[in-house]
Amino acid sequence: MKKAKKNTMFQPLKAIIFLAMLLPFPSFAQTTPRGKVEVIKDSRIDTLIARRYATAKSGTGTTTGFSSNGYRVQIFSGSDRNQAFKAQAKFQDKYPDIRTYISYHEPNFKVRIGDFRTRLEAQKMLYELKPWFPLMFIISEKINPPKLDTDTPQ
Repeated sequence: MKKAKKNTMFQPLKAIIFLAMLLPFPSFAQTTPRGKVEVIKDSRIDTLIARRYATAKSGTGTTTGFSSNGYRVQIFSGSDRNQAFKAQAKFQDKYPDIRTYISYHEPNFKVRIGDFRTRLEAQKMLYELKPWFPLMFIISEKINPPKLDTDTPQ
């Protein structure tokens, strides 16, 4: 019986010694001074970021690669591809400076026009087009923001 007491008495002591041996190891993990962050990255990332900003600042209008939430007017939806292209051409004859978008979601082709920031702008266009395209509605989606006038002083 005395042997059993000796073994149980040394169990906590063995655990403390084992933990004391492991304590110094985590302190070797930090080799940089506290508060300093070292970033290791590929130099091509900086090149890509610079190209994106250069494209955005080039003034090319809608091809900047940036998008935001806005509105478009859907002027056609149907399964006939030729009718979709006719609707697009009909709109482009009247408004050549406004972009059109044709998409295909099985089984329908959809023709959407414009990159409007506000619903009010899209609503004005919808009223202008009512005589030529009777079945239209406004869609909320990601748009290519139009070029802003930066020449005017603020």
